[in-house]
Amino acid sequence: MDLPLALALVVVLAIALYVLADGFDLGIGILFLFAPREEDRDMMMESIAPIWDGNETWLVFGGTLLIAAFPIGYSVLLPAFYVPIILMLFALIFRGVAFEFRFQAHRSRRVWDYAFAGGSLIAAMCQGFVLGGFIQGIPMAHGIFAGHTFTFLTLLGFLCGLGLVGGYALLGAGWLIWKTDGPTQVFGREIGHSALILTAVMMAVVSAWTALTEPAVDARWFHWPQILPLSLFPLASAVVVVLIWRSLWGKYEPATFFWSILLFLLGFGGLAESLWPYVIPRQVTIWQGAADHASLIFVGVGMAVVLPIVLAYLGHAYWVFRGKTVSAYGHGHGGDDSSPSAGCRRSSSMRTDLHLS
Repeated sequence: MDLPLALALVVVLAIALYVLADGFDLGIGILFLFAPREEDRDMMMESIAPIWDGNETWLVFGGTLLIAAFPIGYSVLLPAFYVPIILMLFALIFRGVAFEFRFQAHRSRRVWDYAFAGGSLIAAMCQGFVLGGFIQGIPMAHGIFAGHTFTFLTLLGFLCGLGLVGGYALLGAGWLIWKTDGPTQVFGREIGHSALILTAVMMAVVSAWTALTEPAVDARWFHWPQILPLSLFPLASAVVVVLIWRSLWGKYEPATFFWSILLFLLGFGGLAESLWPYVIPRQVTIWQGAADHASLIFVGVGMAVVLPIVLAYLGHAYWVFRGKTVSAYGHGHGGDDSSPSAGCRRSSSMRTDLHLS
């Protein structure tokens, strides 16, 4: 078995699962302050209360695997993106604190609303700067990072950040359409139009910018004959954008969420095609950057044991909390106990369950 290739695919899988899973709950945070009513914000937060912690498992999983299987990639990428990664982690921490405190707060609830939304927005923009820096390439000399602290600050990174903000907001809107009813669902349908426009425009701009500024990407995408099969990526993306637009007010409520996932996967596939097979773009391939064979076997065995367990646990969590969200604050449809204190206890027990895992 080609262990470097197999483990690289697992890293790609972990990144994709993180972007999709944590993406929609970051999207909920990005949309938080746009919600017209306090009841909508309660419903939005409760819709992700049982699962948001588990979604971030993939961030830890992918980072750990990168350290173990591709140490040179980790040793170069981390110094290159210290600032956005640290800011992202603090934003995620602050967002988690806001999530917990908001359930207990009364007079200061609006402060935690801003904290939750701000943490979500900062995390998305930081991820965009990392993505932009990765696409443009990382300066290296003698096997180490040769740039400076703010090398990551590029126009492409900013554009990627805007694209991720729009994409995450689109996933969040799709989640609200699927998981909520009434005015909150209507809000998701309405805000989804703006999120889709921002996402589509930024995907087009980033793709064009990359092709015009990176000769290696231009050569891979726009030369004959590979342009024929690769043109399916933008064509399919355009079709999916139309399908998402039509689904926003459609009768099948999960459609927007699942079409949005497909749009992300198409974008992810295009990115992979542009950068394959490099750990560090256009400098170190996955085979050159892989750890020694014994380490790869050890990591591979560990992944074969851990990955199915993580997938099974998170799949079970999503299955248990399937169906529409019922607000514990008395704003949803149905429910036996609608008192605020009961809502806090219920949400806290859900999150404690995931923390213990």
